[in-house]
Amino acid sequence: MSKPRVLFLCTGNSCRSQMAEGLARFLSKGAVDAFSAGTHPKPIHSLALKAMSEVGVDISDQKSKGIEQFDGQSFDFVVTVCDAANEACPIWPGARARVHWSLDDPAQAVGTEAQRLVVFRRVRDQIRQRVNLFLIANKL
Repeated sequence: MSKPRVLFLCTGNSCRSQMAEGLARFLSKGAVDAFSAGTHPKPIHSLALKAMSEVGVDISDQKSKGIEQFDGQSFDFVVTVCDAANEACPIWPGARARVHWSLDDPAQAVGTEAQRLVVFRRVRDQIRQRVNLFLIANKL
């Protein structure tokens, strides 16, 4: 039996969806194939890399991708992690479920690097909690 495929979508694919992809892979111990993409992809944010490394999850090998890269692919679950992506997200035929998590965009945080990192950590922890619940609820 193949592993369930999960696609996390946001606007920039620079923070939230990247963190969700890394956490899903890490927390499931590889039991799910996790991917991420954005409607308007931007490079992965350096503070996302830092916040994730603090909890032992290395996402430095992940790349920012547009949703068109996944056209024609099937996913068991499609999870939008921002309101804009939720509105722009296409329907994926064959997806068992489409889920929406409305999360703040840490890339919009202002202040010193230390102040912005606090926001990245908060969003990371919210994503970790949601990924854990998602994995439990779907028996993954």
